[in-house]
Amino acid sequence: MYDLYTWGTPNGRKVSIMLEELELPYEVHTVNITKDEQFSSAFLEISPNNKIPALVDRDNECALMESGAILIYLADKTKKLLPESGPGRYDVLQWLMMQMGSVGPMLGQTHHFVRFNKGKAPYAEERYAKENKRIYGVLDRRLVDREYLAGKYSVADIATWPWISRFEWQEMDFTNYPNLKRWYVSIAERPATIRGYDVPTSGATIPMP
Repeated sequence: MYDLYTWGTPNGRKVSIMLEELELPYEVHTVNITKDEQFSSAFLEISPNNKIPALVDRDNECALMESGAILIYLADKTKKLLPESGPGRYDVLQWLMMQMGSVGPMLGQTHHFVRFNKGKAPYAEERYAKENKRIYGVLDRRLVDREYLAGKYSVADIATWPWISRFEWQEMDFTNYPNLKRWYVSIAERPATIRGYDVPTSGATIPMP
């Protein structure tokens, strides 16, 4: 049994989608970041960086923060969605690391400047909108001749998809990214994605292009 501490953000949804994909039992604990609940002393004991998501594995008495680390942990424990060794493992990991190092941080800045603070910092808006388009281009080219980022469906896709699901926040459409659109829609239609997207509150609708 797992305890998931989360909110309805791309990083939070990575883990709920992963848990649903693996069909693992978990209890949801809502951490409302709009009310600064992530800064509570109780949550700090689980997630020292005060960020969601966090996961507690009751069986192993293991508490983890950072969504990428959580995905690797769950994949290794279940031996699913990440090869155990060899070149295939590192192919998945390099795309997971791209999400953690580029997709998440850069698209997150687009959300901050383009959606929530429009007109306050034109240079930042231009910079991150341009980077947003570059990242979409990288992903689209990667998907020209493969169904998923590392060939088979993996933690790399689960980590990246929730950030692309905010394409409307990023003022992006898929006209110039047909391969990325196909990938996005195929993952959006997976039952586990639909269930995981609806965490921690119910009634969330997946945006469709």
